[in-house]
Amino acid sequence: MVEHDERGTTMTGVDPGRLDDQQLMKELENIHRTRHDTLLYGSNDALRAHNERMAQLEGEYLRRNPGRLVAAGRTREGARDRDAASGSPEASGAAGSG
Repeated sequence: MVEHDERGTTMTGVDPGRLDDQQLMKELENIHRTRHDTLLYGSNDALRAHNERMAQLEGEYLRRNPGRLVAAGRTREGARDRDAASGSPEASGAAGSG
């Protein structure tokens, strides 16, 4: 299915806003699973289309789940705390010096 949005760019697939939650998760799982191969082996057009579709799907997921659980280790502060606890050079500001 090919549709055109208001900007005139080609969009492949169903508008993410029309997917139910289960369909949206399935689409997200599929696009993340195929990402690496598209990056390594896809044409520039395929990568562009993949980027656009992934942004649409992820944007819709974030719109629907503004209060989603965020793991502390997946934030900048959490990563800094983890690095400080492990004694990594990045935590002390030594990264890149020398």
